[in-house]
Amino acid sequence: MNETREVEVVVTGAGQAGLSSAYHLRRTGFEPDRDFVVLDHSPGPGGAWQFRWPSLTYGKVHGMHSLPGMELTDADPAQPSADVVRTYFDRYERTFDLRVRRPVDVTAVREGEGGRLLVETSEGTWATRALINATGTWDRPFWPRYPGQETFRGRQLHTAQYAGPEEFAGQRVVVVGGGASGTQHLLEIAPYAAATTWVTRRPPVFREGPFSEDVGRAAVALVEDRVRQGLPPRSVVSVTGLPLNDAIRQGLADGVLDRQPMFDRITPDGVEWDDGPHPRHVPADVILWATGFRAALDHLRPLRLREPGGGIRVEGTRAVADPRVHLVGYGPSASTIGANRAGRAAVRDIRRLLAEEPLAA
Repeated sequence: MNETREVEVVVTGAGQAGLSSAYHLRRTGFEPDRDFVVLDHSPGPGGAWQFRWPSLTYGKVHGMHSLPGMELTDADPAQPSADVVRTYFDRYERTFDLRVRRPVDVTAVREGEGGRLLVETSEGTWATRALINATGTWDRPFWPRYPGQETFRGRQLHTAQYAGPEEFAGQRVVVVGGGASGTQHLLEIAPYAAATTWVTRRPPVFREGPFSEDVGRAAVALVEDRVRQGLPPRSVVSVTGLPLNDAIRQGLADGVLDRQPMFDRITPDGVEWDDGPHPRHVPADVILWATGFRAALDHLRPLRLREPGGGIRVEGTRAVADPRVHLVGYGPSASTIGANRAGRAAVRDIRRLLAEEPLAA
């Protein structure tokens, strides 16, 4: 498809952030397909949740908040979170007639004519006056590099490829990463594996007590400060710490969560530390990198929004370098409740931006 279609707003991504934004566009008078489009490259509803491993049941999910306008109720905590969220998002899209177009790959966003942005995709090009980017992080798993990594004869995989603990039966597994995914992987894999080793760059911080509003506000403020400076946002766990629940306590007591510092090198048959008179070696069949994700923003590269610090400087949701671009689900809004609020804020700002001209007829 070679034609260029004009709309007022393009929303890229149909996870929590994208659907929240589309809901607020719809609620304030924008019509789907006429005034805005939602483009999603996934095969079906569910955002990144549809790709989560089956053993991540809904009861294990921390702080999944409902989308605006429709509560998520009566979800079975024993059901895989992928199924729960897929069904919920599908019902949400149909209830509010958001008309998500999928699968559509957004390849580039660049400057167009007449102050419009050109959103180039696998299904043609849209010329838009504003962009709500809600592409999340799932498509950009972060793989650290360590000496000897290419020599390892075992298997290396990332959280994005994790399908469940059964595949590690009888194997010696090194799990790298101190976030929620790393601890969940360890606790699941340990009963199946021949041995597990937990490695993190920094000592993990476990948080006692409930996650209060004050703690949440303080965490958001720290992340917000980074994106205001144009630095890449940090993960939520790096700011808040890991919740010390019953499963974590049991893992600590059993020695499964016995954290080791980051190894110095990878060998063909394991990992090594230079922390004594002789290298300390742990044999491994598998290295599982639970090392997080980075924001999927490569399609915005033609707009040159990145700052010298490596991130995009954002005020609220608006990219400081280009007020037509809003990043929802980025930095301080990279949580389910944060994405809801950010979607509303982005639409409010975009309505101000577009107020100079009426909506397209």
